[in-house]
This record gives sequence, structure tokens and C-alpha cells, in this order.
Amino acid sequence: MPVTARRPSRTLALHKPYDVLPCFTDPDGRPTLSRYIDVPDVYPAGRLDRDSEGLLLLTSDGTLAHHITDPRHLLAKVYLVQVERIPDAAALKRLEAGVLLGGKRTRPAQARLLEEAPRLPDRPVPIRFRKHIPTAWLELTLREGMNRQVRRMTAAVGHPTLRLVRVAIGSITLGDLQPGQWRELTKQEVADMFHSA
Repeated sequence: MPVTARRPSRTLALHKPYDVLPCFTDPDGRPTLSRYIDVPDVYPAGRLDRDSEGLLLLTSDGTLAHHITDPRHLLAKVYLVQVERIPDAAALKRLEAGVLLGGKRTRPAQARLLEEAPRLPDRPVPIRFRKHIPTAWLELTLREGMNRQVRRMTAAVGHPTLRLVRVAIGSITLGDLQPGQWRELTKQEVADMFHSA
């Protein structure tokens, strides 16, 4: 019986656009990753909700996918978060200490108020604008991935999320990728992922 050669694993970094589901098929016909990626056997390592944007890693390497998604590995995930109103030091401290969500406290995080809005591509659907409510941008670094965690955390401290963009997972950054663009990770970048916790 002939031995079939095993296809080398591939790992991609995608800038997932807003309003795109983090999967390849949807029975309701909503936009999915299949509009942007035509690479066989790669699947998202973790989630990035439909209303969130930014870095999504896809891989055919099950060991790497587990390393990215398992919170025991403490892999840092960095988000730029536009929130309603300007958080004070107490709100930032609460985010950093951990917030109680559904009876479970989030792990300690890093939260930083940005002095100015980051340079990001325009979103196809602008955020809701309220004349009398200012907005601010935070950089939030988490080492876990509870369901809709960033949005739930900022809401819990009184600052609902308006826009959410993931810019890094471990040592991999979004870089100059535009919405819908992707690139293949090098072998060295994949190796570095296992050491970036």
C-alpha cells in the first residue's frame, strides 16, 4: 500500500474584517472567512466575533491551535478597544485586577489608556456617535479567552465597547495587513509562538 506524503502544516495571519463570521460556512449566508481565504485544511485557532476585527490565526497544525487557545499557556492577546466615556484610574485598575463575569473572575490583565486614537482602517459601519458622550481608546492585554470577554469586561466597569480590534497574539502582530488580507507565517514565527507565553 503506497504511503501518501503528509502535507506540511500551514499557519496564516488574517486581518478579519468587521461583520465577518470566524468560520468558513454559514447556513444563513452571512459573510464568512471563505470570502478571503482559499487555503485547504486551515481552521481558526480561537475566535474573533463577527462584530470584532483584527488578527485571527488559522492553522492546520493541531498542536499549535491548542497552544494558542488553551489558557494554561498564558499567551498574550492584545486588543485596541474604543469605549464610551473616558475611563479613570479606578476603572483601569479594576480591569487589571480582574472582573467578575458570570461568577468567574477574569485573570489579571494589562490596561492602558491611549493618549490618541490609533491609526486603523475605517470600519465599513461607523460606530454609533453620541454628541454628548466622549469616547476613549484602551490597549488591553489578556491571557485567556472567555466568550466576548473584552466587551463584558469593559461593560462591567461602566465603559461599553464600541469598536474592538485585536492587534497581537503572542509574538505575531497584525502589522500592515489590511482588512481581508492575510499572510503565511514563517517556520521561525511558528516556532516563536511556542515560546512567547
